[in-house]
Amino acid sequence: MAEEARDRRVAAVAAAVRVGVVDDHESVRLGLQAACVEAGFSFTVAAASVAELIAGLNGRGCDVVLLDLSLGDGISITANVKAVQALGAAVLVHSIADRVASVREALAAGVAGVIPKSSATREVIVAVTTVARGDVLNNFEWATAIDADGDFTTVQLGRREREILHLYASGFPLKIAAQKLDISYATAREYLDRIRAKYVEVGRPAPTKVDLLRRAVEDGILPGLGSDSPFGR
Repeated sequence: MAEEARDRRVAAVAAAVRVGVVDDHESVRLGLQAACVEAGFSFTVAAASVAELIAGLNGRGCDVVLLDLSLGDGISITANVKAVQALGAAVLVHSIADRVASVREALAAGVAGVIPKSSATREVIVAVTTVARGDVLNNFEWATAIDADGDFTTVQLGRREREILHLYASGFPLKIAAQKLDISYATAREYLDRIRAKYVEVGRPAPTKVDLLRRAVEDGILPGLGSDSPFGR
C-alpha cells in the first residue's frame, strides 16, 4: 500500500521533470532512458559524456542529470559535476557504490545524492523525483562515503551553533529558531554566519539552506529527513 501511494506521488510530478543521463555504457544509457520515459519523465538526452550532454541539449533546460562517475573522459568528477550544475540541473550520481573516494568527491562538489547502479528501477525513479523537487537524497551510499572520510567531521561547531544549524536546516525560519533557543534574531544570524564561515574554511561551503541541510546530515547534526520535516515532504 505504501509503495502504491509513493508511485502515485511520483507519477503526479514526473511529467514536469526533465531528465538527462550521462554514462559511457550504451546499455546503461538506454536502460535509464527507457525507465525514465516509462515513469513519465520528460527525457532530454542520453550521452556518453558531459560535453555530449551539453551539445545534445543545445540550450534546452534540464532538471536532473543521472551522472556516472567513471566516464573515462579524462575530466575530473568535480569538473563534470560543476558543468552539469551550470546547466541549472541537479546532479544525481548513478554509479558503482563501492567507489567511496569518487562518491566523496562528488558529494563535496555538491551533488544532490547517490544511487548505486545495483538499485532497482523503482528506487532510481523515486530518487530522481526526490532530487527534482529540491530535496536532498539521504541514503546508505551517501552515509558510507561520509563515514569513510574524516574530512566530513573536521568542522568544530559549538553547542549553540549545532542547535541553530539543527533547527534552521530542519526547516524552521531563523526567527523561529531564535525564539525556540530564547536568543535574539541578530544573535541567531551571527551564529549562522559563523557556521557558514567554518564550512568555507574546510572547503565545504554552504551558501543556501539546502546546502546547510546537506552539511547537517553529513555531520550527524540532522540524522535523517523525517515526515515532520518540511524538507522530507
